[in-house]
Amino acid sequence: MRTPPRLLALLPAALLTVALGAGPAVADERPVPGAGTVAAAGAPPLPTTLTGTSWLVADMDTGEILAAKDAHHRLLPASTLKVLTSLALIPRLDKYATAAPTFNDVNVDGSRVGLVEKVNYPIYQLFRALLMTSGNDAANTLASAVGGQAAAARLMNDEARRVRADDTYAVNPSGLDAPGQLSTAYDLALIGRAAMKLPDFRDYVKTKNSSIIGKMGKPLAIATHDKLLWNYDGAIGIKNGYTAAAGATYIGAATRGGHTLIVTEMHAQPRIWPELVALLDWGFAAQKAGVTPIGRLQDPVDVTRQADGAAQRARIQPAAAHTTNRQDVVPLPLTVAAAGLLAAAATVVRRRRARRSRRSHRIGLPRF
Repeated sequence: MRTPPRLLALLPAALLTVALGAGPAVADERPVPGAGTVAAAGAPPLPTTLTGTSWLVADMDTGEILAAKDAHHRLLPASTLKVLTSLALIPRLDKYATAAPTFNDVNVDGSRVGLVEKVNYPIYQLFRALLMTSGNDAANTLASAVGGQAAAARLMNDEARRVRADDTYAVNPSGLDAPGQLSTAYDLALIGRAAMKLPDFRDYVKTKNSSIIGKMGKPLAIATHDKLLWNYDGAIGIKNGYTAAAGATYIGAATRGGHTLIVTEMHAQPRIWPELVALLDWGFAAQKAGVTPIGRLQDPVDVTRQADGAAQRARIQPAAAHTTNRQDVVPLPLTVAAAGLLAAAATVVRRRRARRSRRSHRIGLPRF
């Protein structure tokens, strides 16, 4: 029997390696062993400088996993959770609509891009602020556009189940540390892989420089926090994160020689970038050597209907009153409105007849 993920999350990674790695391998219904470091046979030696409690390297197109360490160990995701926020909300929000942040949206802990309260921002600018500069104010504003943080978290958790990220649980859209808000290196790879299938997401995360509306309506320049985009040949982005409790977290992707790799790392030292370069270099070298994968990332639930599902989700209207593409009064279909008017009129007639009947009975007038 596999140790429940919630119990694994309570144990230090070193203890898990000693307790579970010393004996026979523990069975796991998912493609990657639950503890320890595993790499494809015949691959080059793994980097020795990795500080992450868990990590994973896989081919993003095929899903083939090349190496992993404690891939199902549940940890704080920090701002990598914003990838799940984007995966859930991009199909649901018209990117050319606008949303105005509230006081609570902009007054948030952690990283902020500097949104101005009550200013109408195009949705696509909010996603850029979310993914390029990790703006928690942008995360809150996007959440408000679908009904608030609790509503956004429900959509995020639904999306996590759809892509089979079963060890991931979202409490807020920003990734700020919260009780119970956890993910795994394996799940982050599933989430990142699914998000990269959205053309708008791919565009947002590969953008190095952009701008949003600033104070007094002037453009506010923003630049990506993803250092691999600036320094690694073939990097196509995704998202970094950091809190004191979570350590450095990252989902990243790069393309070389016709192959695209996705790497994830959790609970690493703050200067994580050299480690990611080492993991990507190792992954491309392993693929060049033609190694046999150790497993495969699972596909989303009902993957054959994924496109139809995305179209259906896109038809959901934003729920926040401060979005410009929401009507305060939703017009009813004509038949429904007419039926309602007829029912109301019939009720009035019945009440009038009842009053007349009572009066006629009291004063002796004919009843009709």
